[in-house]
Amino acid sequence: MDILLLPLMAMGMIFIMAPYLALVPSVIFFWFYLKLKRWPVLTAVVLWGIYSIYETGMMLRILCSGECNIRVDLLLIYPSLILVSILAIVSIIRYRKKT
Repeated sequence: MDILLLPLMAMGMIFIMAPYLALVPSVIFFWFYLKLKRWPVLTAVVLWGIYSIYETGMMLRILCSGECNIRVDLLLIYPSLILVSILAIVSIIRYRKKT
């Protein structure tokens, strides 16, 4: 069970402290989207970008009143980002194998 939680904990440590780093996967997926025009890749671009904005708002206490030490929202957000990223990567690989 701990092995399944490691990626979520790592994401939390990285993206909560530096939410701008969430733009890195967004930019990478955007580059692939410009080349391949696949909708799962575009979905990953948009969701990672929205998450970066959302997490920046949380860090700056715009979306949080100050008592947000327990972030239950991340239990839904992180698995969703991982799933969308996996789907985008699979879409990229499948397209590459076709051509």
